[in-house]
Amino acid sequence: MHTMASSSSMMSLAAPAGTHFSQELDTFHDVAKALTSSLDLDTILKTIMQKMAEYFRPEIWTLWMVEEQAAELYPAIAVGLHDGAMRNVRLPAGSGLAGWVAQHGEQVFVAELAADARFARYPEEMPSKSARSMLCVPLVAHQRVMGVISLVNVDVAGFSGQEVVFLNALSDYAAIAIENARSVALIRELTITDDCTGLYNARHLYRMLDAEVYRSSRYNYDFTVLFIDLDYFKRVNDTHGHLAGSRVLAQTGKLIKEHLRMIDTAFRYGGDEFVVLLPQTTRESGLVVARRLLEALRHTEHPQPGGYPINVRASIGLATYPQDARSPHDMIHLADERMYAVKNSTRDGVAARQDSGVAAP
Repeated sequence: MHTMASSSSMMSLAAPAGTHFSQELDTFHDVAKALTSSLDLDTILKTIMQKMAEYFRPEIWTLWMVEEQAAELYPAIAVGLHDGAMRNVRLPAGSGLAGWVAQHGEQVFVAELAADARFARYPEEMPSKSARSMLCVPLVAHQRVMGVISLVNVDVAGFSGQEVVFLNALSDYAAIAIENARSVALIRELTITDDCTGLYNARHLYRMLDAEVYRSSRYNYDFTVLFIDLDYFKRVNDTHGHLAGSRVLAQTGKLIKEHLRMIDTAFRYGGDEFVVLLPQTTRESGLVVARRLLEALRHTEHPQPGGYPINVRASIGLATYPQDARSPHDMIHLADERMYAVKNSTRDGVAARQDSGVAAP
């Protein structure tokens, strides 16, 4: 990760007298404090952008973030426009002024926006009729453009070399903040993600269950947990090998995820066991999801190189908050017990109540 010392612009600043220099020192102090006291990207970027706005006084300013996978930019912060004006705006990489800057990594100032062909093709980049000029600065770290800052109606003609250096230094800080935050997010993601399936792991399950118990208690919601164990999975490993078994686990994790809502979460609990968290879901609705998953498993074959495809079934136990249990540990324990009730009787089914045995598949 970057540290503050990585900013060469900071080191190259001259030291003229005057209020501007004093303001610059105060700004660097505040930005440095934000960088070293928080890993929260929003907090750091808001500090940087606020200081930039105080210094350069643009009428409107926007921080565009580069989404590399989608090859587009989206506005992370937009100030000076009415709420929601930029909410759904997306710029394809290379399009509009900010998209051009992101693609080329070069700073651009356009004195007459209306006459610029790049802006004319994407006027939604700045939905304000008062916008006359725009300054776009790339945020670059390790030769990658992380984002673009757009400042509207700034008096660039009055810029001295000192102010250009200052602008570049703040841009460096913003790039450092973005890269550090993404590195931390990646490390955090690796600690809560299962390597084989890409699902969350058991450690993260209990964190999410704690949060769900709190939320459901506060708002008087039900939520349901499914505990899934694959039937006869040991035979897969013994017959086809552990590599084939790992492929089946990964494909099963993907299948489970594909049959859930956006608010639901799937976890690999360990071995051939999975857990599904269904927020705002009653026992009856949870049974519908469980049966849908059982049906999907029955009709899914996992092709094997040079061999017969593998089909796996599952035993599922279901527990619902608050009727069945009120703590994360008790929810998992009860769902696990009910899963074993299925495992020790019919298999390929679901149990949702302790007293009624195994529900019909």
